[in-house]
Amino acid sequence: MDFGVCMHIVILGAGRVGESVAESLASELNDITIIDPDPDHVHQIEERLEVRGVVGNGIQPSVLRRAGIEDADLFIACASADETNLVACKVARTVFNVPTTVARLRSPEFEEGQALLGPDGFGVDHVICPEESVMRYILQLIDYPEALQVLEFSQGRAHLIAVRVTADGAFANHTIHEFRELFPAATMRVVAVYRNDKELQVDPTTRVQPGDEVFVLADKAKIRAVLGAIHNFDQPVRRVMIAGGGKVGLRLARSLIGQCQVKIIETDLKRCSYLAAELPSDTLVLHGDVADQDLLVQENVGEMDLFIALTSDDEDNILSSMLAKRLGARRVIALINRRIYADMMQGSTIDIAISPAQTVIGELLAHVRRGDVAAVHSLRRGDAEAIEGIARGDARTSRLVGRRVEQLELPHGARLCAVVRGVDDACEVLMPHHDLVIQESDHVIFFLENKRLLRPVEKLFQVSATFF
Repeated sequence: MDFGVCMHIVILGAGRVGESVAESLASELNDITIIDPDPDHVHQIEERLEVRGVVGNGIQPSVLRRAGIEDADLFIACASADETNLVACKVARTVFNVPTTVARLRSPEFEEGQALLGPDGFGVDHVICPEESVMRYILQLIDYPEALQVLEFSQGRAHLIAVRVTADGAFANHTIHEFRELFPAATMRVVAVYRNDKELQVDPTTRVQPGDEVFVLADKAKIRAVLGAIHNFDQPVRRVMIAGGGKVGLRLARSLIGQCQVKIIETDLKRCSYLAAELPSDTLVLHGDVADQDLLVQENVGEMDLFIALTSDDEDNILSSMLAKRLGARRVIALINRRIYADMMQGSTIDIAISPAQTVIGELLAHVRRGDVAAVHSLRRGDAEAIEGIARGDARTSRLVGRRVEQLELPHGARLCAVVRGVDDACEVLMPHHDLVIQESDHVIFFLENKRLLRPVEKLFQVSATFF
């Protein structure tokens, strides 16, 4: 595929996930068409984004044909019902031979790679589940209490972590070079520093201040030492209060069994009964308003290591999180669907604001990227990205293989974070020194300060017989 040509992507479903996916992909100059049966939703998205809208039932071939499915490179089905997404993917693959299909499926009965979803089944190439993605994201934040964001590369061997520098941490008021001399065992790469939401130039002389947001990449085996030096270790998370016992709340509570003491607050009495039947007896299920101050005080919210607001209402999540923080909860996380709310709340009284759509964007972006791309992660609420690709070819056909780091022609704003070499036990994470030579099959990780750099960086992973 020509790297200068945009992709034609058809999206079924103009809900929060579909709209966020369309916004992210349209910002990269892809040709986007979105289908939804609600004319108001379609009209609003057409006005706000540079996308084409089609009103209709997305499982009908005539509607898909009006959306231009015959020329689509990618079909993403993210309607609210699993059955709609399954049937739509089947039609897109069987009738229109769309090369790649992605389905949003909430049910755990359907897993990627199953024969039922394969070419002879529903024709689904990839499965996304926002609820599962949010749960995994939160579990990583519980595992690393110091972090604002945790991203994995190379099957989890390399971690890119965002952390806010504290006044009592060793990084505060030191340059990057000074910090490396103080902690030579904390092998890492500082890939970005943000101060008051503005990115600083990163070099050995960059001086970090308390409150700065720092992105560091390190081997998973060394990340705790790195975080401890930057932030001082927080206490491990042992007591968790979850506001909202919906799909995400239940999934999270199940995952924390045996790891944390969990309390769940749910407003719906019938749902409380269901939660109590599904969870162990030592998980306390409470019926009440998540923003009821008296209830939070009575249940000792001030003793919680983590308060997580996961209801379906943004305002309830924001209010209950702010209240929990004021009442003494050590750390609070709020699930916020509206991006403008998430941007406003991140780093305020609320420690971390999670957008459900943003947690799945990375999973989708890996299927949109050209070249041999292994992983893509959206950073800073979609403003920046980290991309992992596999170096293929040789010195004649590749812009990477056989070249020293200092010889790479990188666009301004793209930074080489690390090179992961080898497989399994022989795998190692290499920091990019100027004389490091990129080898064939190396996994190369880049940080991109904005999305305009995507196309030039993708070209680095293209193997071409006419490179010279």
